[in-house]
Amino acid sequence: MTERTYEAWRQRMRKVVLPKWTELPNFDLYMDQVLLLINETLQPLGVDPVTAAMINNYVKHKVILSPVKKKYQIMQLADIIVISLLKSSYPLDQIRRGIDQVTATGYPKRAYDNFIEALTGQLKDPDAPVSVSDANPSESLTAAAAQLIVTKLRTDELLRINQAMVTPKQIEK
Repeated sequence: MTERTYEAWRQRMRKVVLPKWTELPNFDLYMDQVLLLINETLQPLGVDPVTAAMINNYVKHKVILSPVKKKYQIMQLADIIVISLLKSSYPLDQIRRGIDQVTATGYPKRAYDNFIEALTGQLKDPDAPVSVSDANPSESLTAAAAQLIVTKLRTDELLRINQAMVTPKQIEK
């Protein structure tokens, strides 16, 4: 069994490698391939696995573009990764609006890579301060989203550690 300490979690998070845009497959994938890729990518973070029903729901609600001939492209893969990391904190429509805001001022490739860099930076040092400024609201939004994800992952891990160490007392009636 993996050691359940906060420091062990921090060490695991420092080793997480998330794919940049050019490291994502540059060819179309069927649903089962998408699920394998996304779940293998996100598994080290301990987030819930993505299912076909989830992705179909994203398409149905226009959170991601529909597949072309049942095949998903690099833009959809990047969106699914971002959505998967943020869905526990925000409703899907708000995530879509955030992605649209960040990509409105830059290319999707650059926006995605900036997000991955901000997230991996926060994973390497979860206590590092996040710089937010009016000068670049898109960059600030990306940094804040990365910080939110890491804070959620850290909180979940601390809860697991605490539950393993402490048995809650029953409240008497």
